[in-house]
Amino acid sequence: MRQADDAVAVEEPLELRCVTAGSGEPRPLNVTMRTPGDDLDWAYGFLFTEGLIASAHDVVDAVFDGQTVTVTLRPGLALDPTKVERNFYVSSSCGVCGKASLEAVQTVCPEYEAPVWRVAPEVLHALPTTLRDAQRAFGLTGGIHAAGWFDRSGALLAHREDVGRHNALDKLLGHALRTGHIPLNDSILLLSGRASFELLQKSAMAGIQLVCAVGAPSSLAIELASTFGITLVGFLRDDRLNIYCGNQRVEGGG
Repeated sequence: MRQADDAVAVEEPLELRCVTAGSGEPRPLNVTMRTPGDDLDWAYGFLFTEGLIASAHDVVDAVFDGQTVTVTLRPGLALDPTKVERNFYVSSSCGVCGKASLEAVQTVCPEYEAPVWRVAPEVLHALPTTLRDAQRAFGLTGGIHAAGWFDRSGALLAHREDVGRHNALDKLLGHALRTGHIPLNDSILLLSGRASFELLQKSAMAGIQLVCAVGAPSSLAIELASTFGITLVGFLRDDRLNIYCGNQRVEGGG
């Protein structure tokens, strides 16, 4: 047996504190275990996908001090932490039925245009390799998730990595929000693992119309995608793919 050093993915706590401008002191809103990096993107993405902000203009200041992100919301924007509690309860799928889960998402999800465009299967097959090649942290550790934002030609526009798949997506969507690209209704999202209900919920909040996953989708993820008109592709690897709903956006899908 030989001893050697090994690179591992870093996992550290990050606290999110929020306050509405002029309303007092910031209050703790959430603590997540994440891989350090792109922490402001994560804060924007988390607040957006939880329905607490609608655009980057709702944030007047965001400060990261190494362990905490403190966000100041614009005057007049009410901070409703019960949204986070309610959405956590729903996305945890603990004691709540699928129908209630979908209804809860529909109450907070913005209404976006849902243009129908088509992409060739060959474009989709190339996405995992493109994302994998860009994953520096995965290349070093082999133990980290990624979310990739692609245009319809298959060009990688941005990606984020994190030990938590939900954090990786929040970081990516926070970046898109801060750069003025929401809704992402002309883009493709690739998830490096499975497609869960929570990840489809976040995708719907951003208006994404085509979600691909290297792994399997859950039953409730498929139901949510179908409800919101999202094309959901799973098992996108080894020159194969399964289309679970919305096959009209994939050439030859029907």
